[in-house]
Amino acid sequence: MLRKLTSTYSTWATVPLRLALGIAFIGHGAQKVLGSFNGPGLAKFTSFPAPFSFMRPAWLWMGVAAMSELIGGILVLLGLLTRVGAFLIMCVMLVAIFGVLWPAFFAPTGMELAVAYLGIALALLITGGGQASVDRMIGGRRY
Repeated sequence: MLRKLTSTYSTWATVPLRLALGIAFIGHGAQKVLGSFNGPGLAKFTSFPAPFSFMRPAWLWMGVAAMSELIGGILVLLGLLTRVGAFLIMCVMLVAIFGVLWPAFFAPTGMELAVAYLGIALALLITGGGQASVDRMIGGRRY
């Protein structure tokens, strides 16, 4: 199982994708979990209502979303269990798109950036960490 999670293509194309997505989500996650960069912090963020009514208790789902952003960003940036990190980010982006941002597409309140993040995460889910990743270093080579 671990071998499948760490397998990766030997491409350099994933490196800029991992850096961009990882940095963005570490920043977003740090705002929500740690209160960094003028963010709300975990206590305030978990008091927000959940996007969907079936997400109960809301504080649990909001906490999972915040931690998924931070942990997913760290995993993607390092290229460690890249597919797991990309999956966490994809889950958060799907909820953001369909639960918060829909139907507006363009900024400032639209889903265009979330769709771009979702696409990058999907690409990393398919390819793995690629070159210069911890996944590749620990022997999860595929091609």
